[in-house]
Amino acid sequence: MTASFNGTHAFLQNFALDGQVALITGAARGLGWEIARAMASSGAHVILNGRDRAALQQAADTLRNAGLAASIAPFEVGDGKATQRAIDAIETVHGRLDILVNNVGARHRQRLHQFTDDAIRALIDSNLTGAILLAREATRLMLKRRHGRLIAITSIAGHVARPGDAIYTATKAGLTGLVRALAAEFGPHGITSNAIAPGGFATEANASMLSDPAARRHFEQRTPLGRWGNPGEIAGAAVFLASSAASYVNGHILVVDGGMTISM
Repeated sequence: MTASFNGTHAFLQNFALDGQVALITGAARGLGWEIARAMASSGAHVILNGRDRAALQQAADTLRNAGLAASIAPFEVGDGKATQRAIDAIETVHGRLDILVNNVGARHRQRLHQFTDDAIRALIDSNLTGAILLAREATRLMLKRRHGRLIAITSIAGHVARPGDAIYTATKAGLTGLVRALAAEFGPHGITSNAIAPGGFATEANASMLSDPAARRHFEQRTPLGRWGNPGEIAGAAVFLASSAASYVNGHILVVDGGMTISM
């Protein structure tokens, strides 16, 4: 239900996440951290996931010191049993899970013939299998309340391709397909599924490209805004898709790339 227009800024309550519980994977740094910070600032209790317990604890402490609600859930998203235990623990402690942000992922840029079988499987597990396992377990909890928001962080690589990036591109295209399939499967149960497809963001994961003058200029010249995205610029899209303002948005891929994919 939308907020009334009575009173100054009343409509902005549609973007509030007060009382909601959000699990964000890969939340200790980069885009995941910015999403977690934005959702916490919008009223949600955020649960930060990753493999580095110390980094997660530091991130959660930063939020709590700012008066925000945060906790940690260190587990490997590609491990089905660990994922199930984590979701069970969230139900025990919070009794609910309103928002799942599948953000964690890996990138290994090299030519196809350089990939070993194990390296291919590892990248698929990190970028796609983990998202499937998390969605499977999270929706079991969301179905009990007939409400939930599934948000995946894909990539413009799910729409466009470049040499030396075949496996990553395939996983992100697969994740895009998963988002749409989940929208069709769980929409009738009050659970929406959407994605954010970032373009070039100045994160730690893109440090090698940012330090390469040619690669840096390539993205800047291809992007109508003429620059890389600042990590915090992903936050508004994530809060929107998680909020009641996006209650009728389902199966959508929201591209946040400064216009790169529409520019010739």
